[in-house]
Amino acid sequence: MLKSKSAWLSGLALAGALMVSAGSAAADQIRIGIANFGEHPQLNAAIAGFKKALTDNGFVEGKDVVYTESHTNFDASLVPQMIAKLQAEQPKLIYTITTPVSQIAKKALAGSGIPIVFAAVTDPVAAKLVPSWDAGDEGMTGASDLQDVAAVMAFTKKLLPNAKRFGVPYNPGEANDVALVEKIKAAAPAAGFEVVEVGIDNVNDIQQRIASLAGKADVIYGPASNLIQPAIAAVSAAARQAGIPVVNSDDSAVRNGTVPASFAVNYTQVGVNAGNIAAEILKGKDPKTIAPSRPAYKDHMATISRKAMAAFGIEIPASMADCGCIVD
Repeated sequence: MLKSKSAWLSGLALAGALMVSAGSAAADQIRIGIANFGEHPQLNAAIAGFKKALTDNGFVEGKDVVYTESHTNFDASLVPQMIAKLQAEQPKLIYTITTPVSQIAKKALAGSGIPIVFAAVTDPVAAKLVPSWDAGDEGMTGASDLQDVAAVMAFTKKLLPNAKRFGVPYNPGEANDVALVEKIKAAAPAAGFEVVEVGIDNVNDIQQRIASLAGKADVIYGPASNLIQPAIAAVSAAARQAGIPVVNSDDSAVRNGTVPASFAVNYTQVGVNAGNIAAEILKGKDPKTIAPSRPAYKDHMATISRKAMAAFGIEIPASMADCGCIVD
């Protein structure tokens, strides 16, 4: 009887030790909050790339690090609440995706001691997230999705040799969009383009505003905009009615046959760039000393939809027939 009781007590002690050990392991895990703006292929890819880079840097999900992901379905009014909930979990770092989310998080977390790594931000300097392209800010740095605008225009000229007027729909209320339009205008003369811009601050105005480009633009560029990209199908439908082909900044709409072509930043790579920065911070580096990254030319890729090109009444140039970028 005594032996049985002793064995039982030993088992109880072992179970208790295992529970303490498991609790200690959980306590040792690094918690990271992920604040996304909404569900979208580009933004989801940025999350996947971020996690991959951290895994490659020795921060394995479920073992070394645990993530709390949240998004607001592109409702900016809900972002402060999302940030507050993530902050309440006392994470070691918060990953913010898109310019609006990053701007709100910077203000909300000022002085909290929680470092922020952003991604899918076109111009972090114009958005006042960092002081320059050469350094991070206090507690914040990250990875831009800034496209090589000159390369986009070079691709467009190859696809549409006779195009001279470059139409750009954008949200005038978003710093991201305004900064990109300025870069497009600066690059246009060397590429042989005249820029025709049209402001859209409400998705309900897309049909009318895109229709206004009829006879004024030879091609429409779909920028990496939080207003334009979720509604790119509506933009493309309106452009088709106006007889204007679309070159997009995201390839997913090309792959499903909605848009004729894209020259796009690889958002998985943007996430990888952000994840590598996060790993440096988790290993002790000050965000202020880490310059924000931006995609290199090699981080872009061309995609052409044969189906959508035909729907717009455009032939794929013979010079691009063997590009290896044609789908469907």
